[in-house]
Amino acid sequence: MPREKVHRGRREEKKAEKELKRKRVWGEDPEEETPQKKSKSTESEYTGIIRTEDAIYEEDGAQGVTDRPFYGMLEDEEQEYFRRADELLELNDFPSQEERSLFLSNVYHEADGKELKIACSQSCSRLMERLILLSTVEQKKKLFGKFAGNFVHMVQHRFASHCCEMLFIQSAPIVTKELIGYYKGESYKDEDDAKSDEEDAEREENEKTKDGGKTDMKEGEFVSMENLFLYTLNELEGQMTFLLTDRFASHTLRVLLIVLSGQPFEMTATKTLLQSRRKEKIGINGMYSGLAKSSLSKRAIPESFQFAIEKIISDTVATMDTAFIQVLATHPTGNPSLQLLLELELTNHTSKKGANASQKTIISALLPDDITQPGSESAIFINGILYDPIGSRLLEIITTFAPGKLFKQLYNTIFKDRIAALARNEIASYVAIKALNRLSKEDLEEAVQSIIPQIEGLITRSRTQIIKTLFERCHAREADTDALTTAIAQAYGLDPSTLILKMSEIDLETITAATSEEPTVEGEELVMRPVVPPPKPKPTQLHGSLLAQSMLAIPGPPCDLIQAGLLALPPSTIFSLSLYTTTAHLIQSSLRPTKTNTVFRRKLISSLITLSPSESTSHPQSPVLKLALSPTGSHTLDSILDSTTTPSSSTQTQAQYPLFSLSERIASLLLTQESALRESFTGRIVWRNWHLDLFKRRRGDWVSEIRQRKFEAQRGGGKYIRKGEDKGLNDQKGGKSFSRAKIQEGEGKSAIELAREKFAKGKKVELKEMKGRKKKGRIGENAVPDVV
Repeated sequence: MPREKVHRGRREEKKAEKELKRKRVWGEDPEEETPQKKSKSTESEYTGIIRTEDAIYEEDGAQGVTDRPFYGMLEDEEQEYFRRADELLELNDFPSQEERSLFLSNVYHEADGKELKIACSQSCSRLMERLILLSTVEQKKKLFGKFAGNFVHMVQHRFASHCCEMLFIQSAPIVTKELIGYYKGESYKDEDDAKSDEEDAEREENEKTKDGGKTDMKEGEFVSMENLFLYTLNELEGQMTFLLTDRFASHTLRVLLIVLSGQPFEMTATKTLLQSRRKEKIGINGMYSGLAKSSLSKRAIPESFQFAIEKIISDTVATMDTAFIQVLATHPTGNPSLQLLLELELTNHTSKKGANASQKTIISALLPDDITQPGSESAIFINGILYDPIGSRLLEIITTFAPGKLFKQLYNTIFKDRIAALARNEIASYVAIKALNRLSKEDLEEAVQSIIPQIEGLITRSRTQIIKTLFERCHAREADTDALTTAIAQAYGLDPSTLILKMSEIDLETITAATSEEPTVEGEELVMRPVVPPPKPKPTQLHGSLLAQSMLAIPGPPCDLIQAGLLALPPSTIFSLSLYTTTAHLIQSSLRPTKTNTVFRRKLISSLITLSPSESTSHPQSPVLKLALSPTGSHTLDSILDSTTTPSSSTQTQAQYPLFSLSERIASLLLTQESALRESFTGRIVWRNWHLDLFKRRRGDWVSEIRQRKFEAQRGGGKYIRKGEDKGLNDQKGGKSFSRAKIQEGEGKSAIELAREKFAKGKKVELKEMKGRKKKGRIGENAVPDVV
């Protein structure tokens, strides 16, 4: 038989590998171009705008992908060391804060000179992200120095780009703190910084003696985080057009733009622009990996950042023509970057944002002529992206942030006559929602009259989000909602007993079987288990529940319709709805106290805690006990406590607590089930929230405590502070204590800040106890093994 032709000889393979390695070391081309490859390269030359698999670039654009350097690979021993270090950091099971800081400094010492290799490594890049999460201010600045000169290549790398994102996000609050003077002189170093600096100084002295006294004078210089970001921007200058559409660099560039603009990271709109839903969440056990308060609120930024954003936008627009920008509008990777650039341009108060501005801008490139003229280029472009799944998102940004004059032209020309048809469309309805949020009262009433004939079709297709927007905007503009409420009632049927079930799209038999229990023998114990597993919530159920909640918040016919639908249900159905995740939020919203719903709340609470003998067959346990033991029902029970103990006015009299007797009745029922509550996790939470220990021993003090707590919460806007808690609230700089009045006025710390302080104090006490045990020789399982 003929044999397969194969290459023989291991020596030839080793010679080829050595030759390839020699060419890489000396910078030679490892693969010389043959005449055939030259002909292929000439055939692939491009002219104008080219769309590739990962990016779009112009003829004179930068091509950083082909010139990406190779930083080398880690050895097997190094990979094993860093892999073990990554596992230890992820577990975060250190005896004390000092032990973790010492471990971090050792890891940084081992990684010195290998930062680029680690960031580009598939197995060790997660370690770099966790190191950044735990790094001090000085360590983050040193990482900026290690990455300097390589940011252009790193942001295009599959793994190193995530390290750059983490470094930018974690360094953003430092810029704000340096701006407001939080760090003054040497006070910017905390205890961990000081210890790490001492250790680094000792190592430098040892290396100095080994190397003959050579040191780097730049290590001692103080460089602000603001300057480090500006140095990074200078490095990326001239590459923005290409990076906008790069598969990996576009995400990092958007993170950098968010940092420069000072926008919060944790907002829903910002999250969808920064990362996809499939992005891996790198975190540390027992540690919040986000940015706490800075991620939820707008950050203060220096003027240089605002100037940098303007320069990025102007330089990017200058290198792109109108055709290229319109191609970006429908490009899967370039569209989110264009959205963010356009939003920053339209929200900048110093720039000219008109479509016909003299200076070239993004909005003027997208809408180059008068949109009111029929057949204009701007009108054709808007109609083209209106029904596009990708381009419509850019149109949402234009509709939301466009100046008033441009929005009126856009609405009168594109949306006004077609608002009903746009509301029916699956894609264009989101653009219509953004337009409805900016309409005046007169235009909104006209839009409602146009959409009312389509209400039945919208409900049939389960597109209730635009109906919810109509109710919210009518309430905000004080427009009439009677016709809209009547259309909703007719579309769902005029039977109040089926209204809530149809809005939530829930089958009564299914939810009753899912929330009812039957005794089951497990081993030697008899436990209660659901008859059937609860169904997975659907998005349509969530949207229907949100529509009902928005109607409950509007006094008048919308609220009356939902309240009548709830009271028309039998008590067993209301109880089952309070145990299901999607509909439980509707029950909790209906229990929110107002001046006119006292009678409704009394009837609803009585239906929840009292079941007839015929209805209790599917629920053998007490209704109050089952609510307390359910992860979903426990929230409903807490809502009942807020509803019955919140005063109806600011005066503390017996007449202002009409439903307080119901809370005492429920507390008495819970007290009889003390053993069952203490054995359950959610039961212990309910026991603590209802202060049942105080109710058990001193009922009079319990009444005063509950009333005082709700009274102070109502006066302080939900920021209640218990007695003695306001004594330790000291300002970090001046040492001044805030009074309760100042906290209620919003000048002090919020409730979430007080909770964080309380948690931090508990951690300090725990760490001190663990440190004391270690001194006695009782290290236990938390001992950190030596990683060599």
